[in-house]
Amino acid sequence: MWKILVFIMFSLWLCPLTVLAQVQCVDADGEAVIVNGDKPSAKAEAISRAKLAAIEQTAGVDVNAQSVVQNLMLVDETINRKIYGLITSFSLLDYQIGDNVVAVKINACVEPAKTRDALSDLALNNAVAVFIPARKISPSGAAGDYQESNLFSEEIIGDLAERGYTVVDVAPTGEVDPRNIETALKSGNFRSLSSMMHQFLTNILLIGNIDLILTKKKGGDMGFGLNTPFHNITARLTYRLVTRDPSGRMVILAAGTEQGKGLAGTMEDAAAKGLQNLSDKLKPVVADKVGRHLKAAAKRVQVKVSGIKDPGENFAVKEALQNIAWVAGVEEKELGSFVVTYPENTIYLANSIAQKGSFKIVNFSTNAITINYLK
Repeated sequence: MWKILVFIMFSLWLCPLTVLAQVQCVDADGEAVIVNGDKPSAKAEAISRAKLAAIEQTAGVDVNAQSVVQNLMLVDETINRKIYGLITSFSLLDYQIGDNVVAVKINACVEPAKTRDALSDLALNNAVAVFIPARKISPSGAAGDYQESNLFSEEIIGDLAERGYTVVDVAPTGEVDPRNIETALKSGNFRSLSSMMHQFLTNILLIGNIDLILTKKKGGDMGFGLNTPFHNITARLTYRLVTRDPSGRMVILAAGTEQGKGLAGTMEDAAAKGLQNLSDKLKPVVADKVGRHLKAAAKRVQVKVSGIKDPGENFAVKEALQNIAWVAGVEEKELGSFVVTYPENTIYLANSIAQKGSFKIVNFSTNAITINYLK
């Protein structure tokens, strides 16, 4: 009997620890401008911002919808519904009114794991996070520290941006250690990359590292009494282009090694030419793989439109849908009924439709959107 009592007491003691392990409480600040003397509204807005700051601290995710795309009203509403519900409790620690500004400090308790899961639904398929640091090279040719921002990364980022993709340059954030990427590439363990996807709200990562190798030094013996007139530097890249499937499993879209050559009178110029040559080789590879992934990820969304009276209006609606970014095709089923091929979360399609001005969103789900045509 005493063994049963001990077991029950131990279980009761353990349960609170299990619950506590799922919740993290932090202090966070928030501010809001007082508009037209409305202090209560400013206070409420400041508290909301403090809650988002608390979520960002615990989940390690930028929950500001503006970091994904501009002016996504529906996304903001979705974040409100999904995220604020994950704050189990909060208390107001401080409340101050300054010059037209309300400032608050709160203590909020958040469930980080559930928050990350909720935000992962907002990750963009057409967004690519890029992080490929390059090792510096010393005048003697020895490898130095990593240079996180470099010519190769800038070329890749610029090319993807020109093709219309949303690109996240990870280097300036300071959130990722180049040594961790090097370890992941060597070990083949990419579990840590999942957290990067959550953090930057993207479903595609281009990671790697570059070694700059002095192949021939200027002034070296070429034979026949001749000296090398240039530094010859090889830029050697190891990379992975990865995404994740609906279950969250990491999927490699492309992987391998590539190298570029650079010849110049100075080592700095030779390194730059090597990185340029390397980027010229990899840009079409990355663009092709990302494009193929988006095509494969596209889904068919049923769009029901009420308020259409004739074929002319039906054609106008179809044309408006076709002009939305990333829409791959629009199939007209009947008057007021369309099937839209779209590679992103349906919420982004719904938001783009709402911003057209002639439509009002009635409802949307994973594979269907219902709207009113306002003309």
